[in-house]
Amino acid sequence: MSLRLFTPQRIAAITIATLLSSTAVADELNAANTAWILTSTALVLFMTIPGLSLFYGGLVRSRNVLSVLMQCFSITCMASLIWLIAGYSLAFGDGGSANAVIGNLDNLLMGKIAEDSMAGDIPESVFAMFQMTFAVITPALIVGAFAERMRFGAMMLFSALWLLAVYVPITHWVWGGGWLGQMGLLDFAGGTVVHITAGVGALVAALVIGNRRGFPNQAMPPHNLTMTVTGAGMLWVGWFGFNAGSALAANGDAGMAMLVTHISASAGAMAWMMMEWLKFGKPSVLGAVTGMVAGLGTITPASGFVGPGGALIIGLSAGVVCYYATQAIKQRFKIDDSLDVFPVHGVGGILGTFFAGVFASDQLGLFSGQGYAEGMNMASQVSVQLVGIGSTFVYTALVTWVLLKLVDSMLGLRIDAEEETNGLDLVEHNERGYDL
Repeated sequence: MSLRLFTPQRIAAITIATLLSSTAVADELNAANTAWILTSTALVLFMTIPGLSLFYGGLVRSRNVLSVLMQCFSITCMASLIWLIAGYSLAFGDGGSANAVIGNLDNLLMGKIAEDSMAGDIPESVFAMFQMTFAVITPALIVGAFAERMRFGAMMLFSALWLLAVYVPITHWVWGGGWLGQMGLLDFAGGTVVHITAGVGALVAALVIGNRRGFPNQAMPPHNLTMTVTGAGMLWVGWFGFNAGSALAANGDAGMAMLVTHISASAGAMAWMMMEWLKFGKPSVLGAVTGMVAGLGTITPASGFVGPGGALIIGLSAGVVCYYATQAIKQRFKIDDSLDVFPVHGVGGILGTFFAGVFASDQLGLFSGQGYAEGMNMASQVSVQLVGIGSTFVYTALVTWVLLKLVDSMLGLRIDAEEETNGLDLVEHNERGYDL
């Protein structure tokens, strides 16, 4: 079976403008598909609040736990409004060669979405909301890079600008009819759009804002691993909506995406545990959940294109490669990416986007995927994947750096030394996470 050149996400996005020009009739709506995407939307939102919030909240020191929860919660609200006002229209506005880089503002405030507006065989309101949850979690992931030291106001302004200047254009490039989608980039659920952008943005943010006081000589262990594991479990469950929901249908594509997502998460956790076991003599809970997230992030771009065998290799590779990337970032390069956003999400997104071009092949026996689109082979597909990786990396790095410098000149990015010692909970919110 040959792989479709466009994922269902891309097909739906490109045809929205055409569909809006005609009156939808009731029998065009597929109730099963609509129900599944409604469910997936709730699952992806569940990933950010409470999933990511608890995962990150447990990893910081106790004097900063509320600040992380507040950042994730506030980004959810702000990103949702930005998506409503202009983000959705700019990301999924009419594509084509004339708009290969960015969409348009024809759907400002989602003004063209009515109850009978359709995106494929689901309501456009459902499609827009599903995509909104992706726009919510991507800037929230970056929070982990500058945890415990960035001003709340600066974080909010940076996240808003970053969403519009980085996430929205790259979403259009890949899923909205833009130039990477036209090339045939395989990114089923966000290897480039979500994980590379968030990972690279996090790396640049960590470099610009600088290390926490005491890093790397002072130990900064997580204050509540129970909270982190709880959040990790929520992320794992929510990720089924993230990947399987990206099929935009309740069909075999969604089923296979769910299966390979679970396999990769399990393999990533096991691989990371084994790396720690071999090096330190004991596996850690933190390592297990971090390996799980690495497996999830790495399978994301490939989840609609590979089979179970390919997912096993992808997950095992994620656990090993992301483990070493984490060690290198903090120990060799002394970069305080506090919660390992780049080595887990950035490196995982790069690895998964590359592997999508390999394991989509139907010529790999037990490790075969669905097969390439007509006219594509492994060499040509991998070339496209590398273009997608490189362009996303460079664009994100440059724009993120400019935005951080801009925000720093306006508001100042970082709290001072005394405030950092007291913790963001008190300094920024005048509250305590724990008052026993």
